[in-house]
Amino acid sequence: MSPMEMDVSRSLQLLHMTAFSQCFSPCGKLLAVGNNVGEVAVFSLSSALSSEAKEQSKEPTALLQAHSGPVYSLTSTERHLISAGGNEVKGWLWGDICRKGCVEAWSRTVPSSRSSLETPEINSLVLNQKDNSLLLGGGSCHIHAMDLESGTFTMTLQGHEDYIHCVSLREQQRECVSGSEDGSVRLWDLRTGSQTHKIEVYKYEECARPQYGKWISCVATDSDWMVCGGGPMLSLWHLRSVTPTTIFPIPESQQQVMFYQDMILSAGQAPHINHCQINGDIRAQIPSTPCAIYSLSINETSQENKVLTVAGSSCKIDVFTNFRYRAFSLTFT
Repeated sequence: MSPMEMDVSRSLQLLHMTAFSQCFSPCGKLLAVGNNVGEVAVFSLSSALSSEAKEQSKEPTALLQAHSGPVYSLTSTERHLISAGGNEVKGWLWGDICRKGCVEAWSRTVPSSRSSLETPEINSLVLNQKDNSLLLGGGSCHIHAMDLESGTFTMTLQGHEDYIHCVSLREQQRECVSGSEDGSVRLWDLRTGSQTHKIEVYKYEECARPQYGKWISCVATDSDWMVCGGGPMLSLWHLRSVTPTTIFPIPESQQQVMFYQDMILSAGQAPHINHCQINGDIRAQIPSTPCAIYSLSINETSQENKVLTVAGSSCKIDVFTNFRYRAFSLTFT
């Protein structure tokens, strides 16, 4: 391929690019972003936020061809950035990640119970620091637990009947919560591997939206509380009583949700981030560059680099220094 053809090909990639996943480095100075063509871009937040920042400061300091397909999920340990693409999970040393020719430190293939003709992708990675394990959920309909010390798969949580979109950890209770295309949110005891609750959100009249389907695309937990959404309305649940307490009046399907201070932040099939109050009021809707948002992330590890970053159907990643307006955008090149 000639240089001109390569430039045209890259321009088309950027035009149709989607960023699915994000992760901050343990020091809070770097942001890794995974996209639909298997790349992981690493940005220097400290450079981009500097008072002397130039346009080049908002471009990647490293660009890894991490996987052959979309990178749907990223997470981090103290030493490694962990990426998932297809049914493969890889670890990259943060200390080497900005060096030329960086290669993965380790790679594992997730066990598959489906036909060998299918490659069930990994859509959610969650680090469980209590036992140094990694929880993986996706197209296999199972949640796999991997011991990060040995690299072996130690437990499989089985029960979902369709693709798993999201997994959230209830660390204090030693439980995890998962949401699936089958319309259920399930709670799991991580000590025994058993299912403790099954909530079929679409069967609750106040949450149901049959026109959008029953799938659950996002879930977050905070002690005894859970928020989830997708086809059904975004809703807040009390987990002890297993009842919905608040239904949020957001018409679009939500792809990402998180608890933050006294708010719930959510985003999905609309070009804005919703700032929701626990009582159901929408405090603000903050405009974003992507028309659809697939990833929200807050850098909690570094006060000087504390930002909200937003990624989705664009080659640009919005950076919010004040969560009420976009300061600037990082961009794939």
